[in-house]
Amino acid sequence: MSGSRAAVRYAKAVLSFALEQQKEVEVNNDMLLVVKTIDENADLQLLLSSPVIKSELKKSALKEIFTSKISSVSTGLIELLIDNKRLSILKEVAKKYTLLFDELKGIEIAKVTTAVPLTEALNKEVLAKVKEITGKEATIENNVNPDILGGFILRIGDVQYDASIANKLKGLKRQFENEI
Repeated sequence: MSGSRAAVRYAKAVLSFALEQQKEVEVNNDMLLVVKTIDENADLQLLLSSPVIKSELKKSALKEIFTSKISSVSTGLIELLIDNKRLSILKEVAKKYTLLFDELKGIEIAKVTTAVPLTEALNKEVLAKVKEITGKEATIENNVNPDILGGFILRIGDVQYDASIANKLKGLKRQFENEI
């Protein structure tokens, strides 16, 4: 829990600084890259979370990975996390930053759960539908869960629409049980 609160604080501070520097979009792209890179690399996840590995080694590894790919503001965040021995929450800070950035820009996050990954065409359809419903731009977060069998579950903020086959089958089962 304290890691989560700390991540929000760091993310807010970085967003504030990025806004002052007029680099909030650039830093958002950096944070998306950081999350993607950490997610795709198990060795990097281990490196960041290991208390045994020295900070200097972590710093040099991160510089090697991200140098010339991220802005000076994002590099400053990484150095700050190293100095404060909080590098293990880098991914969480990056995620929180993107959430705060989307909130600032009025972009909704639509969480779509499907049995198989969304195609590009379906992704565009969902984005159009979300914009029609909310009147706001949106980004899609696709979660794959084969247990829903087919269809989809769309969640925008507090509103959820469940059009999954598993949900329809549960409804039929309840209906049969009530009629027997």
